[in-house]
Amino acid sequence: MPAYEELFQSAVRRLEKAGVPEAEWDAWYILSDTFHISRAEYLWRKKESPKQVPPLWEERVRERCRRVPLAYLLGQTEFMGLPFAVRPGVLIPRQDTETLVEWVLEETDGEGKNLLDLCCGSGCIGLSLAKLGGFEAVLCDLSDTAVEVSRENAARLGCRARIYQGDLFAALPAGLRFDVIVSNPPYIQSAVIEGLMPEVRDYEPRMALDGAEDGLLFYRRIAAQAGAWLVPGGRLYLEIGYDQGESVPFLLREAGFLQVEVRRDLAGQTRVVRGVVSDV
Repeated sequence: MPAYEELFQSAVRRLEKAGVPEAEWDAWYILSDTFHISRAEYLWRKKESPKQVPPLWEERVRERCRRVPLAYLLGQTEFMGLPFAVRPGVLIPRQDTETLVEWVLEETDGEGKNLLDLCCGSGCIGLSLAKLGGFEAVLCDLSDTAVEVSRENAARLGCRARIYQGDLFAALPAGLRFDVIVSNPPYIQSAVIEGLMPEVRDYEPRMALDGAEDGLLFYRRIAAQAGAWLVPGGRLYLEIGYDQGESVPFLLREAGFLQVEVRRDLAGQTRVVRGVVSDV
């Protein structure tokens, strides 16, 4: 029976050969989750052999070599320090998206305020704001899987959230109004998708990525409709691509939004645009 260290090093070599980025980190996460071993335990016991090597170990290493995303293999990922369930059919939360959540928390006290998360996916944005900011959250997505996973994550985090299925605002009951609307809509140009990393191109849901020919389809729709769903002075926050720092703000200004600003992520890329509706 191979020792923990042998298992780990073998996985690293296989992942590197398969071209997996950050192979050592991925091998560690697979080892830790499969054998339920912490970093401290590993350092103490790495020369020991486990009592058995479950089939899940080989399955996960093999699938990661095929470039299946690590989060899908583990069934969860972390976002804003919170654990979110994910599975194929749902976009995997990215650290870049935390920029949006942090901006909302910085500008708005959520207690007693309503929040809408459009194209919610796993629910990571809306549920993080409900959990950390006290917002009363409404989430919606067109995808069956996204709605199911969002409900699972709401239960996991102990968040009371209303979750609807449908196409943007058409999913919502008439008469709702929100203090804040957030969204990470599909924004990648259709022609660009085939050039993405295999993990994204081959495994993440195309409907959560494809923003049509120019990547702006959903921004146009949201900009045109969001004002009618916001209270006076309400705010709209949208995640955007690195090259959309001018086009999306232009759409918001054209739709009548005020105080339109763009914020960059930790890598210095344009990441979020915010607009405010008139308070009169």
